[in-house]
Amino acid sequence: MASNACQVPRLSLLPFLVPRLSVHNVSKRGIKSISAVRPNHFNQGKNLPVLGSSLAAALERKRFTTPLRTGALGTKKGMTAMYEPGTGRRFPCTVVQMDRVQVVAHKTRQRNGYFAVQVGSGWKHPNNVTRPLLGHYAENKVSPKRHLVEFKVQDESGLLRVGETIDASWFQEGQYVDARANSRGMGFTGVMKKHGFHGQPASHGVSLTHRSMGSAGQSQGGGSRVYPGKKMAGRMGGEQVTTQNVKVVKVDSEKGLVVLYGSIAGPDGCLVKLSDAIKKPWPNIPTNILQAQAAGDPVKSLG
Repeated sequence: MASNACQVPRLSLLPFLVPRLSVHNVSKRGIKSISAVRPNHFNQGKNLPVLGSSLAAALERKRFTTPLRTGALGTKKGMTAMYEPGTGRRFPCTVVQMDRVQVVAHKTRQRNGYFAVQVGSGWKHPNNVTRPLLGHYAENKVSPKRHLVEFKVQDESGLLRVGETIDASWFQEGQYVDARANSRGMGFTGVMKKHGFHGQPASHGVSLTHRSMGSAGQSQGGGSRVYPGKKMAGRMGGEQVTTQNVKVVKVDSEKGLVVLYGSIAGPDGCLVKLSDAIKKPWPNIPTNILQAQAAGDPVKSLG
């Protein structure tokens, strides 16, 4: 009994007697590791959510506006007019000619992160082609092309075989396409032509500055500077312009002509990129060469 009365209390019951050095304090702040584990952008594992900032999520967001099949290249030959057979109404149209449009290469999701078809048109002398690009053509067994453009597709079903030739019959009469071309360059222009400024008054104190821009900014209130993006005189034109929902009026596969309704951007002889319209329902036509041949579509093949 005496021994029990003189027993020293346990340290667990007296926490203030525990030395401070033995207390394990976990800090809430720290330095971010420079060798942190990078997330897998493809998320191919099981029960893993798709990252919002990953490539897979970006492709899924763009899936609705990505064409099912590749586009084609053409040259703007000029404009003409046609007549409606029923009403006799005269309407303008643009003639685009396709010259030796051929599939040069294609890109896949596993290797490049997205699906795309590389299309070339025309012909270029090998002496005028750089060595790396010439080796690219030689590897794919395709002649050097004057123009080389890439068209994105939704999935692997829209990839064409390398070496396939795309004819004008790739498009059907009545469908809608998006035409992209570089607009006509107009050189250095003033603010009245480039931005639609009204100019200075024609009289009442204005001398020799009727078409000038005027003041570019305030003195003290705005920091004595010119704001970024200020509309000023400069070069006009020479930029890619997309004309959407252009109707295909007529297709001549023998001459490689595609006649479009109305006008499109660019001067005569410029390169035109034609693809299925993204704001219209996808046309009910084959997405690749094999389906086109099975359906009887006269799409030529080099194989």
